[in-house]
Amino acid sequence: MNIISLINQKGGVGKTTSTANIGAALAELNKGVLLIDLDPHANLSYSLGIQAHELESSVYELLKGEADLSGVLQHRGALDIIPASLDLAALDMELSGKIGRENQLKRVLKDLKNYDFILIDCPPSLGLLTINALTFSNKVFIVTQPEYLALKGMNKLLDTLEEIRDMELNTAIDLAGIVFTMYDSRKNLNREIIDKVTKHFGRLVFDTYIRSNVSLAEAPAQGKTIFEYKPCSRGAEDYLRLTTEILERMK
Repeated sequence: MNIISLINQKGGVGKTTSTANIGAALAELNKGVLLIDLDPHANLSYSLGIQAHELESSVYELLKGEADLSGVLQHRGALDIIPASLDLAALDMELSGKIGRENQLKRVLKDLKNYDFILIDCPPSLGLLTINALTFSNKVFIVTQPEYLALKGMNKLLDTLEEIRDMELNTAIDLAGIVFTMYDSRKNLNREIIDKVTKHFGRLVFDTYIRSNVSLAEAPAQGKTIFEYKPCSRGAEDYLRLTTEILERMK
């Protein structure tokens, strides 16, 4: 089972959009997929038409031991989702004194077996929720725009992965890919940054870049994936190509 955290400590880089649409593309390709929303803004949940502010149980209650998986899991077509609620913002403080707090997500989901892929939408920070995601995952995708400020925190992300291994929270976790979003081939800076990152990280940079596409921005407002909203758009084309590339690499 591939358990993948999608991370970047900077917000607005397309991380949630990528989680939703890679998940949807995997489901289109007949893979069993679970999405986990670990962001207190609950953007993944809202993007898929789940009204997070109306939920009785979410990943917040699951992590606190106040709900079991069957009471939290939602089904959205071929996708399964563990949604977030706005209460999740308080979890860092509430778990801060708990023994084994870094392993809470792994503990409550330890018996999951019936998925090919679990994708985790991490918050734009390196706090306890992200640490829980990284402790549970076996792979990480960094999602970033090809812009200077979006790349600035990449070394910190890599340092955090090394700390996770050094602390033996998860010695098996690996950076498995770098996804570039909001790409515009007309911008010299976009091309220059991708070239620079590719020279440093080599094959870890996916060959498929997600191009800037207004449909990708519009789909979440409709509570739909790009394949439901505009299946013939460049956004759908890019995410299907990226997902096919991911599957090829993980054979």
